[in-house]
Amino acid sequence: MRLALAEAALAPPTGDVPVGCVVLGPDGSVIGRGHNEREAVGDPTAHAEMVAIREAAEAVCEWRLTGCTLVVTLEPCTMCAGAIVLSRVDRVVYGAVDDKAGAAGSLWDVIRDRRLNHRPEVVPGVLAEECGAVLTSFFDGHRADPAPVKAPGAGKDF
Repeated sequence: MRLALAEAALAPPTGDVPVGCVVLGPDGSVIGRGHNEREAVGDPTAHAEMVAIREAAEAVCEWRLTGCTLVVTLEPCTMCAGAIVLSRVDRVVYGAVDDKAGAAGSLWDVIRDRRLNHRPEVVPGVLAEECGAVLTSFFDGHRADPAPVKAPGAGKDF
């Protein structure tokens, strides 16, 4: 989880929410890393988990990540939970619970849905307080210093 937290720290300079993720291979080595990059690259699918899964699949030259563990600082959303199931990751370890969008046991439980053909093990709450504090600090900073609001047409030269 400490490696995922280090990844999360790379997100805020681009305005991205500090979520980090690593994918560990069957031998425990890091085969994928990612942090949120939605703002940085303008891609709504550039969540930390998606970036790390893509890198891991490239590292093993295979879309199946059988035997792998995904470690992420925030409970995966439905998109990421779907990608986790489809990539055949065996275990998901996450830190902070996401009561608004979590899909690994809090709001939904896509990852362990019995109707799906693959159900990874889920280990919640690892370093949850530390993971949550990183997010709280980020959002507190954004609320304290809101972006300036421009009047309609402001800055246009007619």
